[in-house]
Parts: sequence; structure tokens; C-alpha cells
Amino acid sequence: MGLQVLLSAMHLKDESYIDSLNITTDAVVINQCDDDFENVIERKTADGREQSVTYVKTKQRGLSRSRNMAISKACADICILCDNDVEYLPDYERRILDGFKAHPDADLIVFYIKRKEKPKPNYARSKRMGYLSVLKIFSPEIAFRRDKVEDIRFDERFGAGSGRYIMGEENIFLYDCLKRGLKIFYEPVMIAKLREEESTWFKGYDRDFFISRGAGYAAMSAPFSYILILQFLFRKYGLYKDGMTMKEALFYMIKGRRELLGDKGQ
Repeated sequence: MGLQVLLSAMHLKDESYIDSLNITTDAVVINQCDDDFENVIERKTADGREQSVTYVKTKQRGLSRSRNMAISKACADICILCDNDVEYLPDYERRILDGFKAHPDADLIVFYIKRKEKPKPNYARSKRMGYLSVLKIFSPEIAFRRDKVEDIRFDERFGAGSGRYIMGEENIFLYDCLKRGLKIFYEPVMIAKLREEESTWFKGYDRDFFISRGAGYAAMSAPFSYILILQFLFRKYGLYKDGMTMKEALFYMIKGRRELLGDKGQ
């Protein structure tokens, strides 16, 4: 059972950037830049390990499109998504593979990445995840058996660089997996930490944020989207109250929902 890290990034100089992220396993690197090129590079890591890197330059834009491209180029049994601000622990490979060995029925496993807003895991123990618990997850925590998601892809209308909705792509992806009957587990095992860098997409709880949130909930589940909107409206009020009233937030989330569904009063 092998592991590949699927890195989505922009304007990298070359594939050696993965060394700064402590990536020592095989990897697929999608570099959104001003060129189109693909190569498989056989190299050695700092500790002398053999490493195969599928390095793709592309003029295409969009985080979800980049992730889909990485999945299509992957070949390992187990894959994990990665952003350019993730720094892996030295034994991340063992921790991830041990997680799948401990959960042989798991199709996807969500691991823990330490960051400023998340100083400890969401849950203290391993657990199977459902439609509510996956709302708390962000992309680089997601590892999966490649053959289980081969016909599931990220919605390219969502995510940084999509030109439409700035976020929500990982939640839609996980909902699609659950709808297909795939089993998702949470494993409170730290595999990496996140660098404290300015977000490339989050500009505050503004109009675009709430429109994207409403559209995302509609993409996840049109029938339950109003419930998802209301739970966010009340549960997260403390986060957005300084910049947006509850009434305004509701208005923009419903606007996003209608926009995505072409709502005719449904």
C-alpha cells in the first residue's frame, strides 16, 4: 500500500518546492502557471529515499480543477490532498497508512492538521463521519483510497480561482462521497501543521462569502440546504456579527442558493 501527496499550487519555480513541505513520499504536483508541460521526475529526498514526482504545469486555473487533475494523474493506492502551506511531520506516511490499516473498511480518512484556528483535533477519538461532521473539514486533511473516488470529482464551480464561488469544494466532495455510500472516518492523528500565511481566498465574512456558502449548501443537498443555511446562520453568528447582520447573512446565503439552483420558488 503506497501513498501519494497531491499538491495544488501556483507559479512554482520547479518541483523542488515539495522539499519545503517535507514531502518525502511520491507526489503529484499541479503547478498553475503560464505554461503547459508534464514530466515524471525520479529524484532522491534529503534522506536518500527514492521519490517519483509527476510534475504538471498548466495554464488552467481553479483549485478544484487542479485537484481533479491531480487525482486523474495519481496512481498510488492511497492519496492525500495538499496545499502549498502544509508542512508534514517526518513520519506522516506511516501515520496515514497506519490509519487505513486500522480502518480497512474506510474509503476516506480525515486526519488532523494543526493550525491557529484548530489547535486540537475536532474529535478526541476515531469515529465514522456523517453529513454534519464533514462540514468541519478542510481539503488537506482528506486522504482516500484512489479506486474508491475514481468517478467522483470536485465541483469546479467552487474553490479559489473558480471565478464563481470562493469556497465549499471540499464539503461538496465529501457529500458526494457519502451519497455514493462511501465510508468516511475521522482519525485524530496529527500529520502536519499549517503555516501562518494570509489566505488567498478568505477576505472576511462579506457578501461573496455568504453567497458562496449558500450556493455550496445547495450543491451539497438542495432539499436540506435551508437547514444547512440556518444552522450556519445561528451557530457561527459570533464569527460574522461584527461585519454582517444575521438578516443580511441570510439574504446572501439564500441568494447563493437560488443562483446555483436557478431557483423558481423551490
